[in-house]
Amino acid sequence: SNEAGVPFYSMSGSEFIELFVGVGASRARNLFETAKKNAPSIIFIDEIDSIGKIRGVGMGGGHDEREQTLNQILAEMDGFEKNTNVIILAATNRPEYLDPALLRPGRFDRRIILDEPDIKGRDEILKIHAKEKPLSSNVALREVAERTPGFSGADLANLMNEAAILATRRNKKQIDQIDILESIEKVLLGPERKSHLLSQKEKKVCAFHEAGHALVSALLPEAEDVRKISIVSRGMAAGYTLALPKEERRIRTKSEFQAELAVLLAGYTAEQIEFNEISTGASNDLEKASQLARKMVTKYGMSKLGPISFGKRETLEFIGYEQETERNYSDKVATLIDQEIENFIKVAQETAKKTLTAKKKLFAKVANILVIKESIEKEEFEQLIGLKK
Repeated sequence: SNEAGVPFYSMSGSEFIELFVGVGASRARNLFETAKKNAPSIIFIDEIDSIGKIRGVGMGGGHDEREQTLNQILAEMDGFEKNTNVIILAATNRPEYLDPALLRPGRFDRRIILDEPDIKGRDEILKIHAKEKPLSSNVALREVAERTPGFSGADLANLMNEAAILATRRNKKQIDQIDILESIEKVLLGPERKSHLLSQKEKKVCAFHEAGHALVSALLPEAEDVRKISIVSRGMAAGYTLALPKEERRIRTKSEFQAELAVLLAGYTAEQIEFNEISTGASNDLEKASQLARKMVTKYGMSKLGPISFGKRETLEFIGYEQETERNYSDKVATLIDQEIENFIKVAQETAKKTLTAKKKLFAKVANILVIKESIEKEEFEQLIGLKK
């Protein structure tokens, strides 16, 4: 509104919802009347999904308060003459649930998707959140941007705040690069659990598990670059291997997915090779691998079953939710799908086993250093395995 230099009226969708029928519709009328009187003006409705949800069976009939409010907003937007200088904006993170009537031409007909920022965007966002903070001369925000793919603007704001808290705890007058880099792990995985001490045996199992992940990730060309390996508990994880894509990616290939599956199963395989035993530490890896293999078969057409999408899904991209809502294939096809998923998992496990067996001495060396040091940074890890930059 500062840039436009016109009155700006902002309301949240929930402000229209009341117990009494007609109150929301009345508020919508008043909002539009005020905006028209003071035209040119801008109306902004936040969280529009709370009143703009798709109408249909189970809504509570035509006298439902939310439906009344939505009808009033639709009528107001239709009633704009060509010379009415009122612009309406709305925001939601659940666009899949909006009523089609809201999205017709003449209503909300321009859609702007605010995706997660790329490396350049993250760099600029970090500069904004670093303005009021005393940064040390060694801080390189570009490196932080490189290490934070998939972070939203809110995540980056949280990251800078966590770094400031960490520097304060360490009695520093300025925030150093190490404070920011350590805070990335806190935002990703949760706080360090200093009370959660591993026994010597658990420590060893965890070290070999993480060394397995790291080594397979470093040695497979399509896999991501290892940034840090640690056996310090954070959040729900007993240990972790942080890996980064070599470059920002929007499209993923079958060979990249196969490498990712091998890396996911490398911890499980490493425990088998070293201890001839399997622990519960790999449960999260196995869950992720199974989900990825199923997507490769049923969603991306990457198996022998060909370029067919199996099953109807409800997908909410913005909150990372996906569920199969209808099975549109026979039991015979379901068996074939299961076989293909099993095949992807077996091949990935074989790849991980072959890679770790070929470098068994190196694998043991990394794990034993990890037991002593508890964490290994990217540069040290690359020197250990003799990887050229």
